[in-house]
Amino acid sequence: MKTLLFIGACVISLGTFAQTDSKQAAPKEVKAVKNPVEFKTMVIERNAIPYDSKEPFVFEFKNTGSEPVMITNVATSCGCTKAEQPTEPVLKKQSSRIVVNYDTKRVGNFTKTITVTTNVSADPIILTIKGTVLPNPDAATPAAPVPAATESH
Repeated sequence: MKTLLFIGACVISLGTFAQTDSKQAAPKEVKAVKNPVEFKTMVIERNAIPYDSKEPFVFEFKNTGSEPVMITNVATSCGCTKAEQPTEPVLKKQSSRIVVNYDTKRVGNFTKTITVTTNVSADPIILTIKGTVLPNPDAATPAAPVPAATESH
């Protein structure tokens, strides 16, 4: 009998909690905050880069916000990539750039990321460079082995 009363109480409880209030407040829309740092491009891709080329990847950006933007940090994904960041604040409606150099003595395909942090957004900005570095044209091709001379006595 106790079991029957317990099961009945559980069913009544579930029925009570399952009812919903039809006058619940509508969920508030979360408004996306636009990052005031707008880059012209987020990815730069180059193919057939000459070996030991010194041509940098240049990411241009504009401050579209209402307060000065300071690039607080620029981190590259590996030691083969170096980045130069602006040292002065970028004022409202002004532009600047981040210059990235890749070690083009590393032959073959590559994809590297550059993580940019600013004073105006908690979210980092991820830039990407991609490309293919050609082999060194000056590298001597290995000669075929010469057979050892044999002496006859």
